[in-house]
Amino acid sequence: MKIKDVIYSVGRSGYFNKDLVAVKAHGRNNGSFVEGAPITPGYKAIVQPGAILSVMLVLEDESIVVGECADVIFSGVAGRDPLFVPEQHLPFMESTVRPWLVGRDAKTFRAHANEIDSMQADGRRLHTSLRYGITQALLAATAHANRKTAAEIIAAEYGSTVGTKPVDLLASCHRGDNLQLDRVIMKQAAVLPHASFTMAVDLGPNAIVLTEYARSIVKRIKEVGAPGYKPRIHLDLYGTLGDLFGDNLEGLADYLAGLEKDVAPFDLLIESPVIAPTQAEQIVIFKKLKTLLAARGARLGLIADEWCNTLEDIRLFIEAGASDYVQIKAPDLGGINNTIEAVLFCKANGMGCCLGGTANETDLSARITAQMALATGPDFILSKPGIGADEGIMILTNEMLRTLAIIKHRA
Repeated sequence: MKIKDVIYSVGRSGYFNKDLVAVKAHGRNNGSFVEGAPITPGYKAIVQPGAILSVMLVLEDESIVVGECADVIFSGVAGRDPLFVPEQHLPFMESTVRPWLVGRDAKTFRAHANEIDSMQADGRRLHTSLRYGITQALLAATAHANRKTAAEIIAAEYGSTVGTKPVDLLASCHRGDNLQLDRVIMKQAAVLPHASFTMAVDLGPNAIVLTEYARSIVKRIKEVGAPGYKPRIHLDLYGTLGDLFGDNLEGLADYLAGLEKDVAPFDLLIESPVIAPTQAEQIVIFKKLKTLLAARGARLGLIADEWCNTLEDIRLFIEAGASDYVQIKAPDLGGINNTIEAVLFCKANGMGCCLGGTANETDLSARITAQMALATGPDFILSKPGIGADEGIMILTNEMLRTLAIIKHRA
């Protein structure tokens, strides 16, 4: 089944982009807006609507499969590619990518994905968002050509086994939305609530706001949760504890060990408590923090995200033993071939992993993520797109359940 033509369209993502440097520098919230001028190159405002590029492949039988190019909320920081502006890439997509795609046989996925992921323009690899969307479309084309699910294609080409039940979900919620928290408790999300803390001021003096928020989650689960429901508590801190504690890692470790006790009997997962100026410093700090936590008898899971962006980065963090989990943020890895390999590498080396991404994706890229999850078996996956939780839980869960039903029917 060959690719006959390519169609492009620029559309909306499920969320927005934020200039994290400006957010931390200004911190003047005005509802969903942040007042002040952007700092990171490419941004026209500190908070602006996210945009995506749909890549539609027309196959020989006139069927059309789609992949969608998207970037993460906080683009352009901590080693990530610049803000993705689809219109800037359309000329290259037309002049170079279209000729590369047209005429290709979609019978297999992996070799084509590796090739496009390695393509360079002006001495640089293509923007991660382009590689992300193009490889999604290639996987969808191979699945169609072989009359298989995408999960089956991945398993066959990478030597994995498709799971027999849906992968656990991390329900990503707005911190101030108590009704949303109730809904994900009602739906028995395996991990919750994510609840981003992006500025040190959000934590309150001595991080008391964070502490009280964590306690309130536990209280609510005990009040309304189903008997036997025991989710893991996940909090994404975007480096704010590092901003608050500075170089005092002992104090930071004391605080986290105490927070773990506050959420008992539920297990605690902490993502990005510190964001260092460089990757090397990030690894050193995380390793020290792990050692300090172990000395205090703390068993919470430390998750690396910032500075752990690519397949190469993930391997580096794993080899250094710098965290308990890595957040495999799919758009940051470029081609989804890298995401697949990252999950399998984590599993082969005893590293926990969240097959994540960003609220700034689409329903289509979320469904591709669900297929990858079934084929590779990460510890849990992030609900996306958006931070509505309900929609992400529905999209990912239903995609996994449909896929499993299809495979069972064929068997």
